Amino acid sequence: MKPIELLLIYLAVVSIVAVAITVYDKIASKHFTKNRIRESHLLMISAFGGAIAMYLTMLTIRHKTQKPKFTVSIPIMIVCHLAIVVLLLVKGVI
Repeated sequence: MKPIELLLIYLAVVSIVAVAITVYDKIASKHFTKNRIRESHLLMISAFGGAIAMYLTMLTIRHKTQKPKFTVSIPIMIVCHLAIVVLLLVKGVI
């Protein structure tokens, strides 16, 4: 398998996880007081490559959109992820 294919598979899996835990946390916020996803875990999944999916999900379901921790850090992560991908493309790694 080519490196670009592996990267795309990885990003797809991380994105699916990011969407799932964001939606779960939104549902849990409405119905449960316990069993919520920690903010640090949400941000960690974003940092590992799920930032675009999580940000779009946040905006779509209106979850965590009033928290600067998310509205500032996730777009920064998106820019960093895109910069890394461009760098890898330019260097010929992928």
